[in-house]
Amino acid sequence: MHASQYHINTLKEAPTEAEVTSHQLMTRAGMIRRAAGGIYSYMPLGLKVLRKIENIVREEMDRAGALELLMPVVQPAELWQESGRWDKYGAELLRIKDRHNRDFILQPTSEELVTDIARNEVHSWRQLPVNFYHIQTKFRDERRPRFGLMRGREFTMKDAYSFDRDVESAQASYDNMFNAYMRIFSRLGLEFRAVAADTGSIGGSRSHEFQVIADTGEDALVYNPETDYAANMELAEAACLIAERAAPTRELTKVATPAASKCEAVAELLGRPLTDTVKSVVLATDITDEKTKAITTKIWLLLIRGDHELNEVKVSKLAGFEQGHRLATEAEIVETFGCKPGFLGPINTKQPVAMVVDSTVANMHDFICGANEEEFHYDGVNWDRDLPEPTVADLRNVVHGDPDPRGGTLAIQRGIEVGHVFFLGDTYSKKLNATFLDKDGKPSIMQMGCYGIGVSRIAAAAIEQNHDEKGMIWPRAIAPFEVVVCGLGLNKSEVARAEAEKIYTALKAKGVDVIFDDRDIRPGVMFADWELIGVPVRITVGERGLQENIVELQARRDGIVQKVAPDTVVEEALRLLETL
Repeated sequence: MHASQYHINTLKEAPTEAEVTSHQLMTRAGMIRRAAGGIYSYMPLGLKVLRKIENIVREEMDRAGALELLMPVVQPAELWQESGRWDKYGAELLRIKDRHNRDFILQPTSEELVTDIARNEVHSWRQLPVNFYHIQTKFRDERRPRFGLMRGREFTMKDAYSFDRDVESAQASYDNMFNAYMRIFSRLGLEFRAVAADTGSIGGSRSHEFQVIADTGEDALVYNPETDYAANMELAEAACLIAERAAPTRELTKVATPAASKCEAVAELLGRPLTDTVKSVVLATDITDEKTKAITTKIWLLLIRGDHELNEVKVSKLAGFEQGHRLATEAEIVETFGCKPGFLGPINTKQPVAMVVDSTVANMHDFICGANEEEFHYDGVNWDRDLPEPTVADLRNVVHGDPDPRGGTLAIQRGIEVGHVFFLGDTYSKKLNATFLDKDGKPSIMQMGCYGIGVSRIAAAAIEQNHDEKGMIWPRAIAPFEVVVCGLGLNKSEVARAEAEKIYTALKAKGVDVIFDDRDIRPGVMFADWELIGVPVRITVGERGLQENIVELQARRDGIVQKVAPDTVVEEALRLLETL
């Protein structure tokens, strides 16, 4: 490929709406162009990256025994109504009607449709196990699409779905896909971490996320540097930080705390550490009676230490929170506590309230909490003396340096989720009645797993992990080109043009994905383009160097320039590529 015949359209500045590095650089490099909010056209350079990612994914899926098919973007609403997700999925599910006023959706995922395929195609245990996958456009109607390909509305995803006879074989399929994902992300050349994760809206009972390590990642990953333990913050177990509760040393005292509605302000006012304060979070659960459809609201008080944050996912797994929860309204809080938010606590509530406390709070003594009276707090609060022994649970987010309950110390790093594997069990197959005849001749429910990879998000995540002030630094496996041959002054030197063409042809014959930049532009502009685009290796050919029998060989990542003979540059470039 010659650059003069390729579409290269770079920009000096990124558009104002580009907030993160990957969005800025992909736009500047001409890899993507915005069509609408969260919807992009993939230009030739960007599409090349996506196709390389797809090829690696496809090769490893095929190697793992998965079978490729292609399911439609537009799916009938009936399947989603049958699974119950038509109502439960929420506003991200784009619902549309055809000319006959029939309901359809633009698929965000394909559990329903693939289960429908399985129940109509798989009839006997002899046909199991089977794993179907496709690489297809998805659509999720994000409320606020942002960050380019990181959180768009339309995106490219690989999703696979395994079907098995029983739980044991389904777990084996899960492990097979987990191992395939490890190979995929290793081949992509990315630093990543597989972490235990919550199953979320997909459902199921076992789940791992694959996270590309990047400081700009939205997810916090908890890991133990001394072991192989790693989990998403949502799932990471937070140990009790106080080994044993000490005896009371202070009398219970109501203290004035004017204008101090936050734990930080209360601690400063009273001259106490923030770790002596307890934060009150008031939630409500609305329980619907299946027979009468009447809704009963229950108010909950959750207590965490003042320097900690509540973990919503952990809360959702508590007994009594199965149907979901929300923040209590101010009216509900006043009715229950007799006080507006900011000075709430567990002592002398206006009405009885269900209370759950974090394990660290359960071992605190002489602590400070709201007095349920505006501008007042209690100091010297103790369990068993001032409050009954509490119901205890792990309610908080882990913080860096927390002890690992399994031994050692936990650390936290940021990550970008690019893959997720789930063991679904019969979550969908039971609802859609996906059965087969087992060995005993009786019908049995299929056990399922589902496995997703965000193909377009991988491209963005790779940039977030690999860039500098000049532009992108692609891993070799997914770079738009592996090598660029830059010809200088070709309009004036046939010798330089012939040598550059010779090197380009030789690299191409070796199977290298190479582009020859034969454009009549200034060297500084040419080099800036390729540094922005991030091609791993650059070879520079010019008449002045050839007079000294040298060409320049440079790796994009470290920027080190080697001066080598034209006759050896191809072999030297191949050796350099092997190190990238």
